[in-house]
Parts: sequence; structure tokens; C-alpha cells
Amino acid sequence: MNTMTTPTDMEALARRLGLSFLERIDDAQVDIALLERVPLQFARSNHILPLQESDGKLMVATGNPANLAALDELRGLFGLPLEIVLTTPQAALEAINHLYSRVTGSAQEVVEELEGEDLSTIATKFNEPRDLLDLTDEAPVIRLLNSILFQAVKERASDIHIEPYEREVEVRFRIDGILYKILSPPKVVQEAIISRVKIMAGLNIAEKRLPQDGRIRVIVAGRDVDIRVSLIPTFFGERVVLRLLDKKKGLISLEDMGLSEFGVKTMERLLARSNGIILVTGPTGSGKSTTLYAALNRINSADKNIITIEDPIEYQLKGVGQIQVNPKIDLTFANGLRSILRQDPDVIMVGEIRDAETAEIAIQASLTGHLVLSTLHTNDSATAVTRLVDMRIEPFLVASSLSAVLAQRLVRVICPHCREEYTSDREYPGITLPPVLYRGAGCDACFGLGTLGRTGIYELLLIDSEICSMIIKQTPAGVIKEHAVAKGMRTLRDDGLLKVAAGITTIEEVLRVTQEDYADLPL
Repeated sequence: MNTMTTPTDMEALARRLGLSFLERIDDAQVDIALLERVPLQFARSNHILPLQESDGKLMVATGNPANLAALDELRGLFGLPLEIVLTTPQAALEAINHLYSRVTGSAQEVVEELEGEDLSTIATKFNEPRDLLDLTDEAPVIRLLNSILFQAVKERASDIHIEPYEREVEVRFRIDGILYKILSPPKVVQEAIISRVKIMAGLNIAEKRLPQDGRIRVIVAGRDVDIRVSLIPTFFGERVVLRLLDKKKGLISLEDMGLSEFGVKTMERLLARSNGIILVTGPTGSGKSTTLYAALNRINSADKNIITIEDPIEYQLKGVGQIQVNPKIDLTFANGLRSILRQDPDVIMVGEIRDAETAEIAIQASLTGHLVLSTLHTNDSATAVTRLVDMRIEPFLVASSLSAVLAQRLVRVICPHCREEYTSDREYPGITLPPVLYRGAGCDACFGLGTLGRTGIYELLLIDSEICSMIIKQTPAGVIKEHAVAKGMRTLRDDGLLKVAAGITTIEEVLRVTQEDYADLPL
């Protein structure tokens, strides 16, 4: 049967056959214990899933009712007559991938199973990515690494740290910006795990003295995950960091980033300009690249020539020319930017302004009629101005080319499933707390953390004529910020406190991510 069968087609077929129809299979409709008796490959290849057992019958969802052999096999496996429910093949496959991921053991369970096994065997790499759900019978070290990757995706980790020490190896996940210790595999498997990572990333397994970088592509429960690999040599062995990018999540919009309505409208006006520089600032991991992609996606159209130079390319944008930085062949941000200017661009995105050369070319590009978007590592919006001047860029060039600076941080969002009210008598200098605050109690949906996902807090500095004059006079960043606040700019802390009052995040979270800007506040 065609796996692209539409819900309308299947619903019509169900009516003709006198069967029930499910457009979507929810977790509550499935008895997880039944899945342990049905092999994953059988369920996948036949688009068939046992739902419930009641009144001496087995309720089964199928996306291919013509596959009588599979239905007969399931009937024989359970020894029960079947009550058949139709669904689409796509819905069946999505439910199978999601539900079987819940019955797969954690990495800690695999570690416990490793005792007494031969840990010396390491299989060769895959020619093509295979779904980690399928790889349950591989060699123990491979099974351990697969379980770590699988658990990381399931728990929404952005990074996996594999850290060797004198007598142990630690595996930690970064979830919503915070590192959590997950497990400590036996020290004896350290070299095998690292070699396995190198094999999957196509790196030199014999090289242990120099840092190495690579990429891995895996499929986890039907989700395509791109992994950036970084290895560095340390005293007790190579340390590995894996950064996970779930391609299924896709791009988010300016509205979904946490920008206020005013912020979205202001960004739209800035992006409608034909020239100027828009900078996004913040520390590593604050969502700057996501903001740039959301901005590009907003203005991406057939009448614009948009070219980017990035390190790395995290999302592929249809209709956008994207260049990957490659220092080994001298393809730096500056050299790539020079080449882009010969491609008749309308909009240019530079992944990061790291040096004066890149900054100078970006400014010249904006002054010659190009809209330039880029990032800079500074703590707040006003500091970005002085940072460019510190790069020995002439102040008048900064003033004439810079349109706006958007500073941002990411704060953890209170889990909506376990959010609870509370009152606090704690006082913070200069902060008026609302009478009722919110926090997450911890539940299964958020793995007991009390938070689920992240959102942004923002500080948007618009470069007006007065600030241009201040830049030319090389006014300190603090004075520029005070002027902007007096004219209505909302600071990072103010934006965060509004989200605290709305029950989106906690006061502790806002102070945690803005502490370097407000060092006088107690945490």
C-alpha cells in the first residue's frame, strides 16, 4: 500500500469496511506492555501496532489492512482474535517510532549489562545512517554509545560530554543550557567508546595527540539528527563533546523566539531596509544563530539574493546560498565575505564577526547598499558598539553603518504540566516581584526537572541620531545604555522579569543568565 495514503482516503476505506478510523494514535490509546512482544522491524515494515487487549480481543491499528499475512501473524503471536482499527501508514509509523523509544532501555541499563562481556570488539562504521532503534544486537560498546545518543535525543539534550578522569569516565548531558551527570561507564571502555565516535565521524582513530573535529549523522526513532564532534587530548585521555542538532525541529519564527510584539514589528522594519548592519549579541549557546535563521527566513523571497557564510551551517535554507567556513583552505569569514560581494547579493549573513578584517568588510558591504546580519560576543547591546571600536574600526564608520543591536539570552521555561504557584518573601535590590510566582514541581514530562524547553529574553538597541553622535565621540557603553533605557529600551533583566510575571520562567533563572550584567544582585 502507498505510504502516502491520505487520512481522507483511509477514513473512506474504513467506512466501506465498517471499521473504526484513527487519524492519530495517542500514547493513552496504547498498552506499552504489548509492544515488548512485537519486534520493532515487524511493526515498522507492516505499519501495524497493537493497541489494547480487552474482552478477549486484541485491538490492532494498521495502515495496511490488505496485509493479511501480518494480521494473521499478530493473531497467532497473541492467540487472540483481532479488532482492527484503520490509520494512515504515516500515523502508524510515527506512533511506532515514538512508542518504541519509550520501551528502549537507558544508557545506565546498558552499562549494567556490560559487566562480564567482551569489550574489545568494535564494529565498523555504517555505510548509511541506520536508526538507533534497530541496533539492539550490536557489540556492547556500540550498544552503549547508541544508548547514550538515543537517551540524549529523548531527553532533549543539546550536547553530550564524555569526560575521562583518573579512575572513571563521566557522561553528562546539557539540557536546556544546564549540564547533568547521566552515568559513569567502566574506565575500561573509555578507549573503545572514543574509537567508536571517531569511526562514526570518519576521524583518524590513531591520532590521540591533536584535537579533531567531525560530523555524524544518525537516525533516532525516525528523526534525522546531525551531530558535531569535537575531541581534544587531556591528561587522562581524549575528551569528547557531541553537539546534537535535531533537523526535524526545523526553524522557528520571530514570534516563537520569545520576542515581544513590539520587538517583532521593530525587527520586521529593520529587515525591510536595503542596507545597514543588524548585530545579534550574547555568549555562546544563547541562540544567536537561531535568531539569524529566523530573520533570514522572514525575508527569504524570490526577489532577494541572500548569501551566508557560516561555521557551521546548522540549517539548510531553501533559496539561500550558504558557504561553510574552511580555514584549512583559507576560506575564512573575511575571504568568503569578499567573494560574496562579487555575487550581487541583497542580504548577507556572516556567522560571526571575529576580527577587524571581517568587521571592516561587513561595514563596507553595508555602506555600499547591502543588508548585513551577523553576531558578536558581548554581554549586552551597548557593549557591541565599543567592541567594534576596540577592533580599530573608525567610530564614524560604526555610527553610519550600524542599524541595531539585539542582545539575548536563553532562559528555561517552566514545565506547563507541573507548574505550580508559590509566594516568596525574598527581596532583590531594584526588583519588584509580583505577588504570585510560578515554578515547576517536576514530572515525567520534564524528567523531574521542572522545566521544559527554553525561550529568549531580549534587549534591542536602536541606533538613532543621538546614539550615532555618542558613538562618534566614543562615549562609554554604560552611558549609551543609560540613554537608550531613558528613551524606552527594555533591558535583558526587564524583559526577563516580564516573563517571570507571566509565569513563563522563574526569577532565579533570569538572574542566573544575567548575573554578569547585574553583579550586585544576590542569586
